[in-house]
Order: sequence, then structure tokens, then C-alpha cells
Amino acid sequence: MSESNSYKQLVQKFIENDAVTASTIFESLEETDASEVLQGLEPLLAARLLKNLQVTYAAILIEKTSDEFLSKTLPHLEPQLLTAILMQISQDSREKLKKYIDGAIEKQVRELLEYPEGSVGRVVTIDYLSFEKNVTAKDAIRKIRSLSRKRLPVSYAYVVDDQKRLIGVLNMRDLMVADSKQEIGSFMQENVFSIHCFVDIQEAANEMSKRKFFAVPVVDSENLIVGIIKAERLIKGVQEETAQDIQKMFGVSGEEKPFSSIFFSLKKRLFWLHINLVTAFMAAAVVALFEDVIAKITILAVFLPVVAGQGGNAGAQSLAVVMRGIVMREIPKNKVRQLIFKESGLGALNGLIIGIVTAVVAWLWHGNPFLGLVIGLGMFFNLIFAGLAGASIPLIMKRIGIDPAQSSSIILTTVTDILGFFAFLGFAMLFQNYLI
Repeated sequence: MSESNSYKQLVQKFIENDAVTASTIFESLEETDASEVLQGLEPLLAARLLKNLQVTYAAILIEKTSDEFLSKTLPHLEPQLLTAILMQISQDSREKLKKYIDGAIEKQVRELLEYPEGSVGRVVTIDYLSFEKNVTAKDAIRKIRSLSRKRLPVSYAYVVDDQKRLIGVLNMRDLMVADSKQEIGSFMQENVFSIHCFVDIQEAANEMSKRKFFAVPVVDSENLIVGIIKAERLIKGVQEETAQDIQKMFGVSGEEKPFSSIFFSLKKRLFWLHINLVTAFMAAAVVALFEDVIAKITILAVFLPVVAGQGGNAGAQSLAVVMRGIVMREIPKNKVRQLIFKESGLGALNGLIIGIVTAVVAWLWHGNPFLGLVIGLGMFFNLIFAGLAGASIPLIMKRIGIDPAQSSSIILTTVTDILGFFAFLGFAMLFQNYLI
């Protein structure tokens, strides 16, 4: 046996036994070397390795592989992974890959690309069983037995009308004891719990946990069944979405893993750290404009963190609501202004209430009503800015083609800090003769 073949077998055995660890080591390789090793693997092992790689890195490698490799490997990849890879690569590479994606997989990938990121539609599977309501019990049992030999899961069977709309679910016990000539529509359970394909996976997970189901049908707006969502896949989807959203919100790539290579992590984080540094200096510059006032009235420095904290929290609340609306497609274009005005108005009401409370606390604490007035007015305008920024930032980012989740919190914090400090210290300058 040649040294090359021995090395190849060793690598394949390693991936077969521990694909997760292998993928971590694999990601530290140069892209050219990694692509060469990948193409030397058997198609099933290559697919298994790609499944465990970061999607961005997997997409880079896929673009470097040969047509022969793509034709043998792509049919073994899950539609969800194929969809994610297609969303990461160039248009030319996408057209190249599409030549090797056909049949049922092509249809599912096309449908997945139409669902918003983070929705149930992105994690559905088409491995489900359905019958029209006029099928007899005998024919249904025969089909179930036939499909079970092919290892298709048949724990649930759904009933649809002639338009493929979901109208019922079969209880297997009822099916087994029914008369062989009895139509399944006569004994199906009509109250079917289903999930809309645009529902957020976190919300879907909560609903499934209440009912203890391990699989639920997914339907569109016309109640057409588009697939099912399995509990284990949903849990994984929730974990991935939560982790990626948290990472993106704080300037970290959603594809980064705990043991990603240092250079990969550095490349993904350094840009947003520079952005954060610039924005921090911008906020510091605003404070520096009022350096003389702060030097005269040192108590103002005590309230700066209060202003920044409340503005950031209020903005984050608006940001969370708008982000959910974007994911769920609940914000039509003709209602964008209405949403921004609503969040700004809510910010004004919150600012009025919180401003009064803060003003009273500052007055009682230091015995100066004008200090209370200054902090109250600053808080009022800061929360208006926070509501406006929290609603506007993700909508603007989406409008210009940037992922709304990508570091929205960094931009939001900068806006609330700058405008909040400016409002608070600006009022302090106006009333400085009453504060000294």
C-alpha cells in the first residue's frame, strides 16, 4: 500500500470517527490545501465533513472544487446546508452548483430560499406521509408498510384534501382497528395543530414544548402542507439561531465556533472592533465638548452612566420588536413610517415617566431642583432618540442590503450615547448658572 493511500485512509478514518474534531482541525488549513484534501475524500465522508464546517468556510471550499466532486457530493448534502451555501457564494458559482441539484432536493432548496432567516420554513423536512381523505384504511396501511421498509418515518400520517390543504391527522390505533374499506376521512382527527412556515423557530419551539409533540406539520397561508418540523431539528435550529443572533448583535460572525482558528476569529471580529472603537471615540468627543461644564459641575459625571444605560436599554427594546417584525415579515413597506413614529412616541412616553422619576431622585439626592430638571429633560429626549434609533437602524440596514442582526446593538449604543450625552450636557450648559 502506497504512502499516499495510507494517508488518505487515515484521514478518512479520522473524519468517520470524529467529524466534529476533524472539522475544527480542517478549518485551520489554508483554503487551497483544505480544498485538495476535501476532494480526495469519498463523497459521503466529504458531505459529513462539510456538514460540520462553518457555512462560510464550506462555501469557500465548494467554490474551489471540481465539477466531478460537486456531482458526486452535493446529492448527499441536506437541503438546509445547500441553501445556506447557496446564499454565501457568488452568482456564477451558484449557477454552477445548481446543475447538480435536481429532483426533490432542488424543489426544497428553492422553497427554503424563499423563507425568511430564522423562520420555521428554513428547517422543515419533506420526510412526511400524507393521504387524501378518500383513501381506504386498507390502502393506507399497505402504503405505510411499504414506506417503513425504506426507513421513512411514519409516526404521524396527515390527511389532505384534493388541493393538498391539511385537514386532519391519523391516529395509528384508529387506523389499525378501522374497517379495511372505511375511508380515512371518516375517522381522522380534525383538530390538527400546525405551525405557519413564517413563524420564528423560537416561538415554534415554545408551542411544541407545551404539547409534547416530536413532529408537527408546517403549512403556508393557504393551509397547504409544506413539510414537517421535528423536535430535535427545531431544538438545534433554536440553538443555532440564538447563538448566531447573539454573536451578530455583538459584532461576531454567526459562523464562528468556540474552537475556530485564531486567524478566522480575528478576521471576523477585528473589523467590528475597529467600528466600535471609532464609535466610542465619537461618544467621547461629545463629552469632551462639554469638558468645561463637567469640570465646574462634577456631579454631572455621576449621571452620565445613567443616561447611557437607560438609552441603551430603551433602544434595545425597540430593536428587538422591529427585528422580530422583519424576520416574521410583519412590516409592510407602507407601514415603515408608522412603526418608526410609534416607537418614537412610545419612547417619548417612557422618557416622560422615567424623566420625572429621575428628576425627583436627583432633586432629593442633591437638593437642587434644576439638577433634577436637567437630568429629567436629558432622559426625556434620550429615550425619544432611543426609540427612533431602535426602530430605524435595522430597517435602514435591511434597506441597504446588510443583515439587520449584524452589529445593530453597536450602532444603537453609539447613537443613544452620542445623542443622550449631547442632550443631557446641552441642558446642563443652558442651566449651568443654576447648578453651581
